[in-house]
Amino acid sequence: MSTWIEQEGRDLKFPAYVWQAPVRVWHWVMALAMIVLWVTGYFIGSPLPSVPGEAIENYLMGYIRFAHFAAGYVFAIAFLGRVYWAIVGNKHAREIFLVPLSMLNPSWWRAFFRVVGHYVFIRPKNDWHYGHNQLAMAAMFFMYVLGSLFMIVTGFALYGEGLGMESWAFRWFSSWVLPLLGYSQAVHTWHHLCAWYLFWFTLVHLYFVIREDIVSGLTVVSSMISGWRDRKN
Repeated sequence: MSTWIEQEGRDLKFPAYVWQAPVRVWHWVMALAMIVLWVTGYFIGSPLPSVPGEAIENYLMGYIRFAHFAAGYVFAIAFLGRVYWAIVGNKHAREIFLVPLSMLNPSWWRAFFRVVGHYVFIRPKNDWHYGHNQLAMAAMFFMYVLGSLFMIVTGFALYGEGLGMESWAFRWFSSWVLPLLGYSQAVHTWHHLCAWYLFWFTLVHLYFVIREDIVSGLTVVSSMISGWRDRKN
């Protein structure tokens, strides 16, 4: 029986081991990397005032840029690791990547609108789910997965521009991303806008996760720490 049909009822067996350790580690590593990227990216876009003295003694913006680049590497490598685990992990590890295929099934859409009905306060109770519900799957794929991929591609394109035309980043990213999106300033703008887009998506994600943890009767927040989803007493 397909996952979304199975999840329409409230007769699932708990406790259930849902989030494997690599998924949980990825989740928190990405969260930390995103915080560093947002803070440092803000100051790169709106630099601090210049300070007098020798440059070697006032390397604050240099450290900020280094932290941004380092967090960008962590973000990209963790994303690749998550794609790998979607292939070798359990079914919950791959559900957010299979949304386009899932959407071909009418039962997925029935479950999707049932979840939407709950979030707009039409249905008092949501269906129980082992992993992500259908709305969360769609949001994670179209907003987070695709948004993260866009940030990685544009970020390395800008990084390669600074490294120079002989660098690997320029050959792999800058050489085609810059002309595709309108060259340097336009790519900076798109990268900046997508960063804010992911920031607001994360706030909405936190709201829905905490709300679901309170009203669903299941452990939602703690499941990304322990891996287990269970009924609340």
